[in-house]
Amino acid sequence: MRIVFMGTPDFAAEALKKICEAGHEVAAVISQPDKPKGRGKKIQYTPVKKVAVEAGLPVFQPQKIKDPVFLTELKALNPECIVVAAYGQILPEEILKIPVYGCVNIHASLLPKYRGAAPIHWAVINGEEKTGITIMEMDKGLDTGDMLLKEEVEVGSKTTGELHDILAEKGGKMIVEALKQIESGTIKQEKQNNNEATYASMLDKTIGKINWKKESVEIERLIRGLNPWPMAYMIYKGMRVKVLESNVSKEESDQPNGTILSATSKGIKVSTGKGVILLTRIQFPNKKAVTVDEYLRGNKIETGYNLEMED
Repeated sequence: MRIVFMGTPDFAAEALKKICEAGHEVAAVISQPDKPKGRGKKIQYTPVKKVAVEAGLPVFQPQKIKDPVFLTELKALNPECIVVAAYGQILPEEILKIPVYGCVNIHASLLPKYRGAAPIHWAVINGEEKTGITIMEMDKGLDTGDMLLKEEVEVGSKTTGELHDILAEKGGKMIVEALKQIESGTIKQEKQNNNEATYASMLDKTIGKINWKKESVEIERLIRGLNPWPMAYMIYKGMRVKVLESNVSKEESDQPNGTILSATSKGIKVSTGKGVILLTRIQFPNKKAVTVDEYLRGNKIETGYNLEMED
C-alpha cells in the first residue's frame, strides 16, 4: 500500500519501522518540528524523523498541520492510507478525507477507555489491571472512531516506561496486520461505546508531587505511572527528590502522614494516609538516580522527619 506516516515520539518510531519492514511504500513521513534538547540545547531530530532519514524517506515537519501549502503537498502524495501514531496535532477533516482507505490511528489503550494524550500513564496511575493497543479509524472526534483491531496487555507491576516499550512493539505488529486486512477488505469495524469513555489528560510536572495523605497503594502507582517522565517527587529539607521506585509495606503506622519511619539499606519507610510505603530508588537534585542503599553509604536520611512540613 502507498502510505503516509504521521508520528513523532519513540512509540510511533517503532510502528514506522514495522511498516517499512512489511514492504509498504511509504510516500512520506510527517513529524513535529525538531526541538532543542539537553544541556547544550542542540536541535535534535524527533525519533520518527531519525527512522525516516535512516530509511531514506522524505520528511515534512509543518508547524501547523492546517498550513495550506502543506495540505497541497500532502494531497499531491496521493496516499491510499495515512497511518497516525502519537503525532501531536489533531488532524482536520480535510486530511481525513484524502486517502482512499482513510486515516488509521495506533492508540495505546483499550478504547473507549483513556482517549487522549497520556493513556499509558493514567492506566498505571489509576490501577488498571490491563491496557493494550487499539487500531482505530480516525474521525473528527478525539479517539472516537471505529475500532479495527484490539489486543490486551497486563499492567501488573510495570512502570509506564516498561509498558510503553511493550505497547510500541505490539502497535507496530498490529498496524501491519490492520493494513493487510484493510487492503484485502476483511477488516471488521466496531463502534465505540461512548458511555464507557474516559479521558487521559496531558501530564505536566506538577502532578508528580507525592501527597502523603493518600494510601500507600495509590502513591506506589503514581511513582510507577510517572516513571520515566515526569517522575514522582518529594520535598526533603527544601530539596526536590525524585522517587523512581517503591513498594507497599505490609506494616502499619500511627505516625502522622509523611513521617520518615526508618531509612535502611532496604529503603526509606514513610507513613501514609493508609499504610506504609518503602521508597527504594531516589534521585537528589543534580545527582544520578541511586538505590537508597547506595545513597546511605555516604549520606543520611533523618528518621522522624515529616515530609508534609514542606507543603
